[in-house]
Amino acid sequence: MKGPLFYSKILLFGEYGIIKDSKGLSIPYNFYNGALKLDENPSEEAKKSNESLKRFATYLKGLDTDLVSFDFDKLQADVDSGMYFDSSIPQGYGVGSSGALVAAIYDKYASDKITVLENLTREKLLKLKSIFSAMESFFHGKSSGLDPLNSYLSLPILINSKDNIEATGIPSQKAEGKGAVFLLDSGIVGETAPMVSIFMENMKNEGFRSMLKEQFIKHTDACVDDFLKGDIKSLFKNTKQLSKVVFNNFKPMIPKQFHELWKKGIETNDYYLKLCGSGGGGYILGFTENIDIAKEALKGQKLEVVYNF
Repeated sequence: MKGPLFYSKILLFGEYGIIKDSKGLSIPYNFYNGALKLDENPSEEAKKSNESLKRFATYLKGLDTDLVSFDFDKLQADVDSGMYFDSSIPQGYGVGSSGALVAAIYDKYASDKITVLENLTREKLLKLKSIFSAMESFFHGKSSGLDPLNSYLSLPILINSKDNIEATGIPSQKAEGKGAVFLLDSGIVGETAPMVSIFMENMKNEGFRSMLKEQFIKHTDACVDDFLKGDIKSLFKNTKQLSKVVFNNFKPMIPKQFHELWKKGIETNDYYLKLCGSGGGGYILGFTENIDIAKEALKGQKLEVVYNF
Protein backbone atom coordinates (compact mmCIF):
# COMPACT_ATOMS: atom_id res chain seq x y z
CA MET A 1 0.00 0.00 0.00
CA LYS A 2 1.16 3.52 -0.80
CA GLY A 3 -1.15 6.52 -0.52
CA PRO A 4 -1.06 9.73 -2.57
CA LEU A 5 1.73 12.25 -1.97
CA PHE A 6 1.21 15.31 0.21
CA TYR A 7 3.65 18.18 -0.10
CA SER A 8 5.47 20.49 2.28
CA LYS A 9 4.59 24.19 2.40
CA ILE A 10 6.26 27.53 2.91
CA LEU A 11 4.55 30.40 4.69
CA LEU A 12 6.10 33.25 2.72
CA PHE A 13 4.57 35.94 4.92
CA GLY A 14 2.51 35.97 8.08
CA GLU A 15 4.47 33.99 10.69
CA TYR A 16 3.25 35.08 14.15
CA GLY A 17 1.24 37.90 12.54
CA ILE A 18 -1.58 35.57 11.52
CA ILE A 19 -2.12 34.75 15.19
CA LYS A 20 -3.11 38.42 15.49
CA ASP A 21 -4.99 38.73 12.20
CA SER A 22 -2.30 39.93 9.83
CA LYS A 23 -2.44 38.79 6.23
CA GLY A 24 -0.51 35.69 5.25
CA LEU A 25 0.54 33.86 2.11
CA SER A 26 1.36 30.18 2.09
CA ILE A 27 2.58 28.23 -0.97
CA PRO A 28 3.07 24.50 -1.56
CA TYR A 29 6.70 23.43 -1.81
CA ASN A 30 6.92 20.28 -3.91
CA PHE A 31 10.55 19.55 -3.10
CA TYR A 32 9.49 17.54 -0.02
CA ASN A 33 6.56 15.18 0.35
CA GLY A 34 5.13 12.33 2.36
CA ALA A 35 2.69 9.42 1.94
CA LEU A 36 1.05 6.76 4.12
CA LYS A 37 2.66 3.35 3.59
CA LEU A 38 2.65 -0.28 4.67
CA ASP A 39 5.83 -2.37 4.34
CA GLU A 40 6.60 -6.05 4.88
CA ASN A 41 9.83 -5.23 6.72
CA PRO A 42 9.50 -1.79 8.32
CA SER A 43 12.64 0.17 9.27
CA GLU A 44 13.23 1.54 12.79
CA GLU A 45 12.02 4.91 11.58
CA ALA A 46 8.83 3.39 10.16
CA LYS A 47 8.17 1.69 13.51
CA LYS A 48 8.61 5.01 15.33
CA SER A 49 6.22 6.70 12.91
CA ASN A 50 3.72 3.87 13.43
CA GLU A 51 3.87 4.35 17.23
CA SER A 52 3.15 8.04 16.74
CA LEU A 53 0.23 7.20 14.40
CA LYS A 54 -1.22 4.90 17.10
CA ARG A 55 -1.24 7.81 19.56
CA PHE A 56 -2.66 10.11 16.90
CA ALA A 57 -5.49 7.64 16.13
CA THR A 58 -6.41 7.56 19.84
CA TYR A 59 -6.36 11.38 19.94
CA LEU A 60 -8.65 11.60 16.88
CA LYS A 61 -11.27 9.47 18.63
CA GLY A 62 -11.68 12.29 21.14
CA LEU A 63 -12.44 14.98 18.52
CA ASP A 64 -15.88 16.59 18.20
CA THR A 65 -17.81 14.33 15.79
CA ASP A 66 -19.93 17.28 14.61
CA LEU A 67 -16.73 18.72 13.21
CA VAL A 68 -15.30 15.58 11.63
CA SER A 69 -15.73 11.82 11.83
CA PHE A 70 -13.44 9.04 10.64
CA ASP A 71 -13.64 5.40 9.63
CA PHE A 72 -11.91 4.27 12.82
CA ASP A 73 -12.18 0.54 12.08
CA LYS A 74 -10.21 1.00 8.89
CA LEU A 75 -7.72 3.41 10.50
CA GLN A 76 -7.19 1.11 13.49
CA ALA A 77 -6.74 -1.95 11.26
CA ASP A 78 -4.14 -0.15 9.11
CA VAL A 79 -2.26 1.23 12.12
CA ASP A 80 -2.28 -2.24 13.73
CA SER A 81 -0.82 -3.66 10.49
CA GLY A 82 2.12 -1.23 10.85
CA MET A 83 1.10 1.70 8.64
CA TYR A 84 3.48 4.66 8.86
CA PHE A 85 4.05 8.06 7.25
CA ASP A 86 6.96 7.88 4.83
CA SER A 87 8.19 11.44 4.50
CA SER A 88 11.12 13.39 3.13
CA ILE A 89 9.83 16.55 4.88
CA PRO A 90 12.33 17.56 7.58
CA GLN A 91 10.71 17.83 11.03
CA GLY A 92 11.05 21.05 13.01
CA TYR A 93 12.09 23.00 9.90
CA GLY A 94 8.99 25.16 9.42
CA VAL A 95 7.94 23.45 6.18
CA GLY A 96 4.89 21.60 7.47
CA SER A 97 5.87 18.00 8.27
CA SER A 98 2.88 17.40 10.57
CA GLY A 99 0.61 19.29 8.14
CA ALA A 100 1.27 16.77 5.38
CA LEU A 101 0.55 13.86 7.73
CA VAL A 102 -2.74 15.42 8.88
CA ALA A 103 -3.77 15.98 5.25
CA ALA A 104 -2.96 12.34 4.38
CA ILE A 105 -5.01 10.93 7.30
CA TYR A 106 -7.99 13.19 6.53
CA ASP A 107 -7.83 12.29 2.85
CA LYS A 108 -7.85 8.54 3.51
CA TYR A 109 -10.12 8.12 6.54
CA ALA A 110 -12.48 11.09 6.96
CA SER A 111 -16.17 10.44 6.32
CA ASP A 112 -17.99 13.01 4.12
CA LYS A 113 -14.71 14.70 3.29
CA ILE A 114 -14.51 17.98 1.40
CA THR A 115 -12.55 17.28 -1.76
CA VAL A 116 -10.28 19.46 -3.88
CA LEU A 117 -12.50 18.82 -6.90
CA GLU A 118 -15.59 20.58 -5.59
CA ASN A 119 -16.26 24.29 -5.65
CA LEU A 120 -14.19 25.49 -2.68
CA THR A 121 -16.33 28.22 -1.13
CA ARG A 122 -14.99 30.28 1.76
CA GLU A 123 -17.26 28.28 4.12
CA LYS A 124 -15.72 24.99 2.96
CA LEU A 125 -12.18 26.35 3.29
CA LEU A 126 -12.90 27.58 6.82
CA LYS A 127 -14.49 24.27 7.74
CA LEU A 128 -11.42 22.39 6.45
CA LYS A 129 -9.16 24.82 8.31
CA SER A 130 -10.97 24.22 11.62
CA ILE A 131 -10.96 20.42 11.12
CA PHE A 132 -7.21 20.54 10.39
CA SER A 133 -6.61 22.89 13.30
CA ALA A 134 -8.25 20.40 15.70
CA MET A 135 -6.33 17.47 14.17
CA GLU A 136 -2.91 19.16 14.09
CA SER A 137 -3.20 20.41 17.68
CA PHE A 138 -2.08 16.90 18.64
CA PHE A 139 1.41 17.84 17.40
CA HIS A 140 1.78 21.52 18.34
CA GLY A 141 -0.58 22.24 21.21
CA LYS A 142 -2.24 24.98 19.15
CA SER A 143 -2.45 24.92 15.38
CA SER A 144 -3.99 27.33 12.88
CA GLY A 145 -4.75 24.44 10.51
CA LEU A 146 -3.10 26.27 7.61
CA ASP A 147 -0.24 23.83 6.97
CA PRO A 148 -2.50 20.82 6.44
CA LEU A 149 -4.87 22.97 4.36
CA ASN A 150 -2.04 23.95 2.06
CA SER A 151 -0.79 20.39 1.82
CA TYR A 152 -4.27 18.97 1.22
CA LEU A 153 -5.24 21.43 -1.51
CA SER A 154 -1.75 21.87 -2.97
CA LEU A 155 -2.68 25.46 -3.81
CA PRO A 156 -1.35 28.83 -2.61
CA ILE A 157 -3.54 30.11 0.23
CA LEU A 158 -4.12 33.79 0.90
CA ILE A 159 -5.04 34.61 4.49
CA ASN A 160 -6.87 37.94 4.66
CA SER A 161 -7.82 37.47 8.31
CA LYS A 162 -8.76 34.60 10.64
CA ASP A 163 -12.19 34.17 9.08
CA ASN A 164 -11.31 35.10 5.53
CA ILE A 165 -9.09 32.77 3.56
CA GLU A 166 -9.05 31.92 -0.13
CA ALA A 167 -7.12 29.83 -2.61
CA THR A 168 -5.16 32.25 -4.77
CA GLY A 169 -2.93 32.41 -7.80
CA ILE A 170 0.61 33.77 -7.49
CA PRO A 171 2.62 35.45 -10.27
CA SER A 172 4.30 32.79 -12.39
CA GLN A 173 8.00 32.37 -11.87
CA LYS A 174 10.59 33.78 -14.23
CA ALA A 175 13.05 30.95 -14.72
CA GLU A 176 15.84 33.32 -15.80
CA GLY A 177 14.99 35.94 -13.15
CA LYS A 178 17.79 37.07 -10.83
CA GLY A 179 15.40 37.86 -7.98
CA ALA A 180 14.69 34.90 -5.71
CA VAL A 181 13.14 33.55 -2.54
CA PHE A 182 15.45 30.99 -0.94
CA LEU A 183 15.73 28.77 2.12
CA LEU A 184 18.78 28.77 4.38
CA ASP A 185 19.36 25.66 6.46
CA SER A 186 20.19 26.62 10.05
CA GLY A 187 21.24 23.03 10.78
CA ILE A 188 19.22 23.07 14.02
CA VAL A 189 15.79 21.56 14.61
CA GLY A 190 13.30 24.20 15.79
CA GLU A 191 10.47 23.44 18.23
CA THR A 192 7.22 25.27 17.54
CA ALA A 193 5.62 25.15 21.00
CA PRO A 194 8.41 26.95 23.00
CA MET A 195 8.71 29.69 20.35
CA VAL A 196 4.96 30.30 20.37
CA SER A 197 4.99 30.55 24.18
CA ILE A 198 7.79 33.17 24.07
CA PHE A 199 5.63 35.11 21.60
CA MET A 200 2.51 34.81 23.78
CA GLU A 201 4.51 35.95 26.82
CA ASN A 202 5.76 39.01 24.87
CA MET A 203 2.18 39.80 23.86
CA LYS A 204 1.47 40.68 27.50
CA ASN A 205 3.74 43.68 27.02
CA GLU A 206 1.99 46.75 25.59
CA GLY A 207 5.08 47.98 23.73
CA PHE A 208 5.41 44.63 21.96
CA ARG A 209 1.71 44.64 21.05
CA SER A 210 1.89 48.08 19.47
CA MET A 211 5.12 47.18 17.59
CA LEU A 212 3.30 44.13 16.24
CA LYS A 213 0.37 46.18 15.01
CA GLU A 214 2.14 49.32 13.79
CA GLN A 215 5.24 47.74 12.27
CA PHE A 216 5.20 43.96 11.94
CA ILE A 217 1.63 43.54 10.65
CA LYS A 218 1.82 46.70 8.55
CA HIS A 219 4.89 45.45 6.64
CA THR A 220 3.62 41.85 6.46
CA ASP A 221 0.34 42.97 4.86
CA ALA A 222 2.24 45.20 2.42
CA CYS A 223 4.58 42.31 1.47
CA VAL A 224 1.62 40.02 0.71
CA ASP A 225 -0.02 42.70 -1.47
CA ASP A 226 3.27 43.47 -3.28
CA PHE A 227 4.01 39.81 -3.93
CA LEU A 228 0.54 39.07 -5.35
CA LYS A 229 0.64 42.20 -7.53
CA GLY A 230 4.16 41.40 -8.70
CA ASP A 231 5.40 44.81 -7.49
CA ILE A 232 8.98 43.66 -6.87
CA LYS A 233 10.44 47.09 -6.06
CA SER A 234 7.95 47.72 -3.27
CA LEU A 235 8.20 44.09 -2.11
CA PHE A 236 11.92 44.40 -1.41
CA LYS A 237 11.44 47.71 0.36
CA ASN A 238 8.85 46.17 2.67
CA THR A 239 10.79 42.92 3.14
CA LYS A 240 13.79 44.96 4.31
CA GLN A 241 11.60 46.73 6.90
CA LEU A 242 10.12 43.40 7.99
CA SER A 243 13.59 41.88 8.33
CA LYS A 244 14.61 44.83 10.57
CA VAL A 245 11.50 44.57 12.75
CA VAL A 246 12.08 40.83 13.24
CA PHE A 247 15.76 41.36 14.03
CA ASN A 248 14.95 43.98 16.66
CA ASN A 249 11.95 42.28 18.26
CA PHE A 250 12.13 38.53 17.64
CA LYS A 251 15.76 37.82 18.63
CA PRO A 252 14.99 34.59 20.57
CA MET A 253 13.46 33.11 17.39
CA ILE A 254 16.65 33.73 15.36
CA PRO A 255 19.41 31.14 15.96
CA LYS A 256 22.41 33.00 17.49
CA GLN A 257 24.87 32.11 14.73
CA PHE A 258 22.61 33.88 12.22
CA HIS A 259 22.43 37.25 14.02
CA GLU A 260 25.45 38.64 12.15
CA LEU A 261 24.33 37.35 8.74
CA TRP A 262 20.87 38.77 9.34
CA LYS A 263 22.29 42.21 10.13
CA LYS A 264 24.73 42.03 7.22
CA GLY A 265 21.87 41.47 4.77
CA ILE A 266 20.05 44.59 5.97
CA GLU A 267 23.23 46.70 5.85
CA THR A 268 24.42 45.58 2.40
CA ASN A 269 21.01 45.03 0.73
CA ASP A 270 22.47 41.83 -0.79
CA TYR A 271 19.61 39.80 0.73
CA TYR A 272 17.00 40.07 3.50
CA LEU A 273 16.26 37.29 5.95
CA LYS A 274 12.99 36.49 7.70
CA LEU A 275 11.56 33.71 9.82
CA CYS A 276 10.21 30.60 8.13
CA GLY A 277 7.48 29.35 10.46
CA SER A 278 8.07 29.81 14.18
CA GLY A 279 11.87 30.06 13.99
CA GLY A 280 14.25 28.83 16.67
CA GLY A 281 15.99 26.71 14.06
CA GLY A 282 14.92 24.88 10.91
CA TYR A 283 14.89 27.00 7.79
CA ILE A 284 15.29 30.75 7.49
CA LEU A 285 13.66 32.44 4.50
CA GLY A 286 15.69 34.78 2.33
CA PHE A 287 14.73 37.31 -0.34
CA THR A 288 17.20 38.75 -2.82
CA GLU A 289 17.12 40.91 -5.94
CA ASN A 290 20.22 39.12 -7.21
CA ILE A 291 20.70 35.47 -6.31
CA ASP A 292 24.34 35.40 -7.51
CA ILE A 293 25.29 38.22 -5.14
CA ALA A 294 23.35 36.56 -2.29
CA LYS A 295 25.07 33.21 -2.88
CA GLU A 296 28.46 34.92 -2.81
CA ALA A 297 27.59 36.80 0.40
CA LEU A 298 26.28 33.62 2.03
CA LYS A 299 29.14 31.35 0.95
CA GLY A 300 29.38 28.25 3.09
CA GLN A 301 25.65 28.26 3.92
CA LYS A 302 23.24 25.65 2.58
CA LEU A 303 20.91 27.53 0.29
CA GLU A 304 17.90 26.31 -1.76
CA VAL A 305 16.05 28.54 -4.22
CA VAL A 306 12.26 28.11 -4.00
CA TYR A 307 10.95 30.86 -6.26
CA ASN A 308 12.40 33.10 -8.98
CA PHE A 309 11.25 36.60 -9.86
